[in-house]
Amino acid sequence: MSKKRKAPAGKSRRKETAAERPTKAIPKMETASPEQLAQYKKVFKFSALGILLITVVLSLFSGINGDDEFQNDYSEKLVDYYLSFGADTAALYIEKGNMHYYGGFFDLVTGLANRALGFESVDMGYHHVRHVFNAIIGVLAMLFVGLLAKEIAGWRAGILALWFIFLSPRFLGHSLMNPKDIPFAAGFAIAAYYMVVLFKNMPKPGWKTALGAALGIALALATRAGGLLLFGYLGLFAAVDFLLKYGLKGIARESQVLLAYLAYGLGIAAAGYVLAILTWPAALADPIGHPLAALTEFSKLGVKIRVLFSGENLLSDDTAWYYSVLWVVKTVPLFTLAGFIGSIFVLPTILKRYNTTAVLLAYFATLFPVAYIIYKDSILHDGWRHLMFIYPSMVVIAAVFWVVLESFFQNNKTGRYVLWGVIGLLAADAVLFIVRNPQYPYVYFNPIGGGIKGAYGYYETDYWGVSVRQAIDWMEKEGILSPQMQDTVTLGTTFFYNTSRLTRNRFNGKVKVKYVRFNTRYSEPWDYGIFPSRYIRGAHLRSGNWPNSKTIHAVRANGVPLLAIEKDENKYAYRGQQAMAAGNPQEAIAQLQAEVQAHPDNEVAWGTLSSLYINLGQYQQALEAAQQALAAAPDVENALLYEGLAYLNLGQPQRALGSFERLVRVNEEYYAAYYYIGLVYESTQNYRAAFDNAQKAIEANPAFKQAYELAARVLQALGDNQNAARYREAAQKL
Repeated sequence: MSKKRKAPAGKSRRKETAAERPTKAIPKMETASPEQLAQYKKVFKFSALGILLITVVLSLFSGINGDDEFQNDYSEKLVDYYLSFGADTAALYIEKGNMHYYGGFFDLVTGLANRALGFESVDMGYHHVRHVFNAIIGVLAMLFVGLLAKEIAGWRAGILALWFIFLSPRFLGHSLMNPKDIPFAAGFAIAAYYMVVLFKNMPKPGWKTALGAALGIALALATRAGGLLLFGYLGLFAAVDFLLKYGLKGIARESQVLLAYLAYGLGIAAAGYVLAILTWPAALADPIGHPLAALTEFSKLGVKIRVLFSGENLLSDDTAWYYSVLWVVKTVPLFTLAGFIGSIFVLPTILKRYNTTAVLLAYFATLFPVAYIIYKDSILHDGWRHLMFIYPSMVVIAAVFWVVLESFFQNNKTGRYVLWGVIGLLAADAVLFIVRNPQYPYVYFNPIGGGIKGAYGYYETDYWGVSVRQAIDWMEKEGILSPQMQDTVTLGTTFFYNTSRLTRNRFNGKVKVKYVRFNTRYSEPWDYGIFPSRYIRGAHLRSGNWPNSKTIHAVRANGVPLLAIEKDENKYAYRGQQAMAAGNPQEAIAQLQAEVQAHPDNEVAWGTLSSLYINLGQYQQALEAAQQALAAAPDVENALLYEGLAYLNLGQPQRALGSFERLVRVNEEYYAAYYYIGLVYESTQNYRAAFDNAQKAIEANPAFKQAYELAARVLQALGDNQNAARYREAAQKL
């Protein structure tokens, strides 16, 4: 037995440093030979190059994002600000769209490129520049998803994750044309990867790793103020990593290592923040206050719009708490969904086998934002695009799960083949959707959501009107639009910006575009209407009466209509509305009757007829016309109103009440319906209910005089003369 060697007299034994002390053993991520590892690296590299090429090419065929109206305006103002060295301050505050609350990186880079190339927003080249850059950033996000999976579980997981996120139709589709959510997601993917590498190599990670983390944070924050969340991730997981390695006692014993964590964390945070605000003029003017104000603005997402969710057209502040969760479940590919859910069942194995900090970071980055927006009851719309930044980490976890599952069949060749076949089957639906719909893969729904056919009429599909480009291309192919045409063609559309950008220069100024609301689309004269499904009620879509009989072509995804092109050849409905406005009801009725005879599914014409009959006191005809409108397009608001008024004037108050109550279920802000409900209750001497509905009408429209008068009458009937006088006085002031 060898003798223990004693320390020399007068000298204490040097303590083993934390860096030298063995930590929890982490099994090797790869069991492959060096030759196989080299092969995996080649596969990953060439996969990334192929994905880049495909994505860039696809981006050239994508339509214009409906929000680009605001982005492109901001882009021009950003370029003016920087080229004038801050003298042009228009970018500091933008009322329409609040774009000054967004970082300017994407819009500044593409704006400078377009300015240098001489492109304007009416040139297709302008949008090609933006889409190509969008695609590059999207692939950058995909690349770092693969690298993060590789860092956790090896090259096989990296390759799988890279292809998983590329073959995710929603993420790929947004990569072609979404300059807000894709750069934001890319920033999170880059930052997460470099954080994992940083913690793995602490206390001496190297400046390149630190710079990579700072750049990821900067990209996210230079896109949206929510990038500040990454500062929290950095601090939290630096603490988690330190404690996992050194424990609580390490806080006192490993002061130098602790200082290294603090120094790198603060340095990365400071560098990321400075780099982000360099392309954000409003933040340059107020480096602390403005980003915090922007974060507050986005956390409440104050813009309310009507969204189609579970078959109901709801205001975005009135959706269920599980809005985002259900959207994710119905729209991510099955290989991701099954992989993420499956990972929970093998989580102990994953945590034991791989870097604990990295695994926890991936889970936290996926789950925390969802939990937070549910807790805060945040407003979301347009599906789950505002949460797109959680998807990279979700894919990483899914890829790790499939690699772990494969390892269980290490000695079972048949089992591995079956597993690969399962993954292939789970991927087939998403892959086929991309192949069939390469211009707009972002409208994908998985088989759990019933595919896009099952989602049609229950959830939004082409909410950005990207398919407008395919509509214009078809019209040119058919000779309806041509650069050589002599006469001007007028297009009516609910997506004015998309349509006008795609036609103004392309057809030598011979196309005139008019914005029209879908429910009043014949208030303006147009030759052809371009109407994506975005502003059409779910009940109307489900009725089977859209695309309607005036449609000459529909742009479809897997057979489901995304957009209809209508031809208004005789303009009977428009002429009827003009005659009505001119005080000629008989001519208006004649024109509108001609319209519904030719197109019985024209709910707008039927509704206008009903209003004419109401004004003429022909209440039975008004009722029949309103019901024809509702048969063509259920839940049309004005038809419900006219149906109720017809019943009311026909002496059927209970049926009128049913129509008005259905109307407020369809649109909870329809103040006139509350007023008429109040009138019905007043007629039955239910004064308390009458007052409650008068109050709802006033809340929905404080300038609605008749509601104040109704409230005054019913309060008088209740004996509350003092408050009745207040309402009467308020009515007189209007």
